[in-house]
Amino acid sequence: MPLWSRSRKLPTGTNGLTAFLDEGSEIEGKYTFSGVVLLNGKFKGEIVSTDTLIVGEKGVVNATIRVGAAVISGEVVGGLLATERVEMRKSARVFGDVEAPVIIIEEGVLFEGHCRITREPPAQAPTGREAAPSRETGASVVSLNR
Repeated sequence: MPLWSRSRKLPTGTNGLTAFLDEGSEIEGKYTFSGVVLLNGKFKGEIVSTDTLIVGEKGVVNATIRVGAAVISGEVVGGLLATERVEMRKSARVFGDVEAPVIIIEEGVLFEGHCRITREPPAQAPTGREAAPSRETGASVVSLNR
């Protein structure tokens, strides 16, 4: 499937990757991309895209994230907003608020924050634990604390 075709199915392998940050790499700043990006290193700052971000099992991301879709297997600290979906795999550690129309949390995930299911694409990313969910949109809100 070409990268420019929009599909709700997330990639399962590394064949469709457009960028890869491996273990031992550290980046700080604002990262914008198109396509599918896999982060297995450390990133601090802001991530913005309309496409797919994959945080691998060894990835450590301390950032405000605004993407089309996200698959988290590593650690994320900060607000995570996706216009399509967020998947937290069993090895994920997420500390911050998550907002998307579809949120999947596998058994075994460590999640500390608020979870907000939206009906339409959100306007801006949550800023972490400070973000207060809006009740005006009719969105479902789930709060999980450890």
